[in-house]
Amino acid sequence: MRLLTCLLSMLLLSAPAMARGVAPADADLLSIDRIWNVMRVAGDADGLDTLLADDWMLTHSDGRTQTKAEYLDQLRTGSRTNQGIENRDVALRRYGDTAVVTGTSIQGGVTDGKPWEGQFRFTRVWVQRDGRWQMVASHSSRIAQTP
Repeated sequence: MRLLTCLLSMLLLSAPAMARGVAPADADLLSIDRIWNVMRVAGDADGLDTLLADDWMLTHSDGRTQTKAEYLDQLRTGSRTNQGIENRDVALRRYGDTAVVTGTSIQGGVTDGKPWEGQFRFTRVWVQRDGRWQMVASHSSRIAQTP
């Protein structure tokens, strides 16, 4: 059921990119990048397992790093839940079989029983391997609140 939900979401989420005149190959990757967030909110560790490269590394806004196994374990055990993710100003730059997706994000969730929320800038690196895109790195920086 989660796979069907994700596939339908990908189809629906790709329409805005295509309407803006984005190249089809870039629209496909932007849709996959949006599915990353859909899967995170759904807690779909199995779906993310195929989306993320085995050597994927996440750098959190506080400088901590997590491997793919550590991150997926948090989702599987429920020690991390993402309750909402809204991306804005998303841009994609391609370099052959590598692409960089940047933007801003408003997120909230709970990690180890502690709620968190904030606005972040993100950078994600995608590599096309064997005809499919996999994320190899993700980094976020918290945007400071203005007084």
